[in-house]
Amino acid sequence: MNNSICKPGLIAATVLLLSGNAAMAQTTPGAPQSQHQKVELSLTEALRLSLQNNKQLKLSAAKIEEAKANYHEAWNNHLPDFKVSGSYLRVNSPTVDLKVKLGSGSQGGSTSSIKVEQAAYALANVSMPLFSGFRIKYGVESAKFLETAATLDAENDKEDVLQNTISAYSNLYKSYKTIELVKKSLEQQKKRVTDFNNMEENGVMAHNDVLKAQLQESNIELSLLDAQSNYNVTSANMALMLGLPEGSDIVPDSNAFSGTADAGSVAEWETNAIKNRKDIAALASREQAAALGIKSAKGEYYPGVAVTGGYIAADVPKLLTLTNALNIGIGLQYNVGSIWKTGAKIDAANARLHELQATKNILSERIDIQINQAYESYLLSRRKIDVYAKAVEQSTENYRITKNKHDNNLVTTTELLEADIAQLQTMLNYTFSKVDAAVAYNKLKQTAGTLLADYHSIK
Repeated sequence: MNNSICKPGLIAATVLLLSGNAAMAQTTPGAPQSQHQKVELSLTEALRLSLQNNKQLKLSAAKIEEAKANYHEAWNNHLPDFKVSGSYLRVNSPTVDLKVKLGSGSQGGSTSSIKVEQAAYALANVSMPLFSGFRIKYGVESAKFLETAATLDAENDKEDVLQNTISAYSNLYKSYKTIELVKKSLEQQKKRVTDFNNMEENGVMAHNDVLKAQLQESNIELSLLDAQSNYNVTSANMALMLGLPEGSDIVPDSNAFSGTADAGSVAEWETNAIKNRKDIAALASREQAAALGIKSAKGEYYPGVAVTGGYIAADVPKLLTLTNALNIGIGLQYNVGSIWKTGAKIDAANARLHELQATKNILSERIDIQINQAYESYLLSRRKIDVYAKAVEQSTENYRITKNKHDNNLVTTTELLEADIAQLQTMLNYTFSKVDAAVAYNKLKQTAGTLLADYHSIK
């Protein structure tokens, strides 16, 4: 079998590759709906919907609320404790030996005439901390840093969501453009088959050449079916991810991936990453919280001092009634065991700080690697655009020359069909290269931590 009959397999392979990329970017939903609705969707709108409906971001928001609650809980340690208690007791017949006089001439001693069968009392205590070895102060500051870290984690998650949405949108765009280009090619193939049939009827073309054209038409038609199927799956996945109605046929913006941006220098991107990466900032906040944790642990060496006050009321029928017993004073509390126990807590807090510092250093090195990889990937994608642009010019000119030669019986039908498929393949490659360059540039911005800020500026 000649090469021109096999070449449409390249188109099918391209379509299948797009399908694989789409499956990696998002989860395939259930069976497609029988009714479809066209939805024109720009990239900016897709990004907005992804931030609005992404489940991971909702989890991040819940973590922020938890961190805020922990901060308020730590701050509430400044407030006084107020405790109220009371009891009612039934007792046996105890021996009551009073040490005070009950009346004139009476002396303290055992009083058999008094029968105590019940008792009730109530206590109210207030304690306001004055000094706690700075544990409350450092605990509040540490909780605030952890709240900041949770917020930064959520911002970092948003960057990931935006990049994933851009990748998914690029796959949708590619599948949509593939359908357009393959449809145009199929129309050209159908016209060629019609022309070849007429030429065969007029006796100027062999039946074998007609069969070659018909087979290529069938292969292109199969490629179109694959492209349409891939578009349906990609569109359904995109609708599910963005919270759009199931069965939506999303039409991407034709200008979503037009043009390229200046690459700048690696040093500039690395500087931006240091200033803007949310994961580095989150680690820095956790590092500050860990440093405060050390100070808080050392605070256990100090005693606690508090202002205390209370009220006592008691009633023992036939024996005692106590009311208006108010008290106020200064309370001092010290756990002697902290002298030999606190050292281990300080060691654990130091280890936590060292762990975070090591993690931060590892992340900094990893970011340098990521920046260089993303930068080189973007440069490569821009070079590919130039190469594929020339390839489109070359394949278009090659097809024009080959067709003229074929019309004058100077080349075979096989060569004509090969030139036609080569032209289609280069057009697909050129279209995809522009999309890949845009995705690579956004990946570079995500690596530098500026993707979310850029999105907010264009929203």
